[in-house]
Amino acid sequence: THEKLCRFIARESESVVVSVGYRLAPEHKYPAAYEDCLNATQHFLQHLEHYGVDPARVIVCGDSAGGNLAAAVSQTLAGRSDLPKLRAQILIYPGLQALDFNLPSYQQNRGVPLLFRERAAFYVLQYLNGNATNLEEVLEGSHIPVDIKLNYRKWVSPD
Repeated sequence: THEKLCRFIARESESVVVSVGYRLAPEHKYPAAYEDCLNATQHFLQHLEHYGVDPARVIVCGDSAGGNLAAAVSQTLAGRSDLPKLRAQILIYPGLQALDFNLPSYQQNRGVPLLFRERAAFYVLQYLNGNATNLEEVLEGSHIPVDIKLNYRKWVSPD
C-alpha cells in the first residue's frame, strides 16, 4: 500500500528507503509487528556499508500503526552503543497512547473519517490481543486502573 509513496520519497529526497512489510494484527498479535520492524532496522543498521548508506543519516518513519512502531523502535535503539544512532524519527498521525480515548483530540475528531474514535480503540485492541469484547470499557476509560492513570496524568490529561 505504501510502495508508490516510498518510491516518491526516495526519488525526491535522493535517499535509500527501506519499507518493512511487518506482520499484521489480528492474525499476528503484539509484539509480532514490533519485532519485525526492530529486527529489520537492526539488520539494516548492521549492514549499512552493504547498502552504501551514511550511518549518520538514518531516519525511521511511519504512519498510523507504523508511527507507533517507528517510535517503539527508536526508543529501543536509543540506548544501543553497538549500532549507529538514528538521526531522527518521523511520526505521521501515530497511534501512541491507548490510556484515554476521551481526551480532547479524540472528542474533537470522534466523527472524522477514516479513523473514528471507536475504530481507533477497536484497532488498538486488535493489535494488542485480537479481542475487542471489552471495547466499551476501553472507550469509557475503565480499562486502566486508577493508580496507573494517576502516574501518567502529567502526560495524558485534558490539561
